[in-house]
Amino acid sequence: PGAMSVAEDAAWLRWVTEQFQSIAGQDEEISLQDFKAALKVKESFFAERFFALFDSDGSGTISLGELLSALRLLVHGSETDKLRFLFQVYDVDGQDLTAPKLKDVRLGPCSPPAGSGSIDAAELRLVLQACLRESAISLPPQRLHDLALALFEAADKDGSGSITFQELRQELEAFPGVMENLTISAASWLKPPAPPRRSRRPRCLTSSYWHNHRSQLACLGGYAALNLLLFALAALRHAGAGGWVAVARGCGQCLNFNCAFVAVPMLRRCLTWLRATPVAAVLPLEHGAALHQLLGSAVLALATLHTAAHVANFVRLAGDGRGALAELLLVARPGGGGLGGTAPQTGLALQALLAAMLAFSSPCIRRSGHFEVFYWSHLSYVSVWALLILHGPDFWKWFLLPGGLFVLEKAVGLAASRAVGLRIVEVNLLPSKVTHLVIQRPRFFRYEPGDYVYLNVPAIAAYEWHPFTISSAPEQRDTIWLHVRSLGQWTNRLYEFFRQPEPPPLCGSLRRKRWWQRAQVSVGQGESHRLCSVKCYIDGPYGTPTRRIFASEHAVLIGAGIGITPFASILQSIMYRYRRRKQSCPGSETPRDEDMALRKVDFIWINRDQRHFEWFVSLLAQLELQQEEQEPGGRFLEMHMYMTSALGRSDVKAVGLQLALDLLAAKEQRDSITGLRTRTQPGRPDWGQVFRKVAEEKKGKVQVFFCGSPALGKEVKAHCERFGFRFFKENF
Repeated sequence: PGAMSVAEDAAWLRWVTEQFQSIAGQDEEISLQDFKAALKVKESFFAERFFALFDSDGSGTISLGELLSALRLLVHGSETDKLRFLFQVYDVDGQDLTAPKLKDVRLGPCSPPAGSGSIDAAELRLVLQACLRESAISLPPQRLHDLALALFEAADKDGSGSITFQELRQELEAFPGVMENLTISAASWLKPPAPPRRSRRPRCLTSSYWHNHRSQLACLGGYAALNLLLFALAALRHAGAGGWVAVARGCGQCLNFNCAFVAVPMLRRCLTWLRATPVAAVLPLEHGAALHQLLGSAVLALATLHTAAHVANFVRLAGDGRGALAELLLVARPGGGGLGGTAPQTGLALQALLAAMLAFSSPCIRRSGHFEVFYWSHLSYVSVWALLILHGPDFWKWFLLPGGLFVLEKAVGLAASRAVGLRIVEVNLLPSKVTHLVIQRPRFFRYEPGDYVYLNVPAIAAYEWHPFTISSAPEQRDTIWLHVRSLGQWTNRLYEFFRQPEPPPLCGSLRRKRWWQRAQVSVGQGESHRLCSVKCYIDGPYGTPTRRIFASEHAVLIGAGIGITPFASILQSIMYRYRRRKQSCPGSETPRDEDMALRKVDFIWINRDQRHFEWFVSLLAQLELQQEEQEPGGRFLEMHMYMTSALGRSDVKAVGLQLALDLLAAKEQRDSITGLRTRTQPGRPDWGQVFRKVAEEKKGKVQVFFCGSPALGKEVKAHCERFGFRFFKENF
């Protein structure tokens, strides 16, 4: 146990006293109900056991002295002290767990151990059942019995039918690091304050940051330099007309470039084609959406400055007696600029449209169930470009090439998507309101793993198109899969539409092709399977940064929740190519081929609770089986599962459960939570430890591909910069 200095111990003591006073009542005692509320446990079992252990005098309340004594044991105590505390929690001794107080259990060096001083099988099963509920894990009674039996048989060294303190100590010694870190989580008032973090250089000033962002920084530098050059040339050309006119003209020239170029990052077909060329290694094509947002913000800022400069100039002209300010702004006049002297009026209209577009494009609108507001307001780009042609006499020259490409791409997309009406032929309603769509695959539809399409379902909304990643592998010939999580109005309507009791019938020719599909669709509790025939259209496919995976040597794929969707397709394709490679080069340990340079793949999937794993469990089990058939004991593809709601091994409320899960998984070669051979780890990944292990394997250049929440993406990206790994993120 780490020791504190005198100053640190005094600061910690003051902090604990403040926390106690905020919880305790006027009598400066903590009751059982207050203790339960502060501890934030799901199970009253643990609250009552801990309360009884903390209440050393049996008064039915906890004083400040008793709390400090307990905290010193949990924070600074020896391994023996912590182990005895754990043993007393587990030694239930058949007491009534619904009683408000456990008077026979005491905490302190002079107190006798609780109950008989041994743990029998019934007590262990009772505690493990509470551990399961505390970690939000649901297992059938037989599985609970197997877990208790596995732990009991391992700990009962002498076969006496009970576990003594020494036997429990001996069993835990096989798991180093557990006892010295033993604590009670989810109770911030029981933990000492974290030491103050030392200030360090901003991440953007580190060499690793510049190395990992060199292409983005180079493009941003070029973009800024080009805008400064355009501004300076235009301002100098009109310097004789006054300062306000020079500023307005400089901003206007920058607006010509930005308003024309803003559509280029959204040319998805062109960008998909560029990903297959050497240009993809130079340009940050994966940041197209971010560049589009940057350009949009720059357009609004330049337009505001441009308008303000012109208004200031009109104020000056009005002061010189050349007309009223309202007349200069609102009435078209010859020589006023633009088509027919309408530059002021079209400029004000443009300013209003641009402000509305940017406001309705904010994340709080797009991700709060109001995607339709963003979608329809964004269609006003047609009006913006039309007004710009009327407003600026030279804008059409800037717009000719990018605008022509944009119109051509839109026309090709519309023709391709509407040329063939497809059908949704099967639907699976998965846990957490995830809709698994199985769609007819067009005859000449070719895509790469990780690509996405835009989906239109006329029965849901005739004119709305929404992007979704293809979750099936390209090697699957007859259908494509999409997994749609209900987060907004459209996706919720889709989910509710397929919950209708009487779906449209499926045509007979397609029904005969379903047998092999059903073998691959995951089956879990709460899932609803349905055959149907619903008309839909798709536009795509479009490429993503995940296309780089097959050119990597060591790929780390990280998915959080529904973020596994692009990796579902990629993992299937990887194993297909790996099997083909092993068959062509059976004697080589790390054979290579033209399609894939991969030598190692680490797949990390992070979920909140147990039910979220049901989405793709059968697919992952199939991949494990394929690897075992190709290379018994092989580690080409390693899976790492994390369940964030489960408490870790160092938590008093979960240490026994996690040890039991480890023992049973080693015995059966199967995880009790998912059924996979890969053991599901509790809590969140320790990214420093994960990436350190990846670096030590030395399987080649490491590239990390992430799909999940932005907050988690920032955390993973920071660790990638620390280890020098390339980081790629897919937005969804």
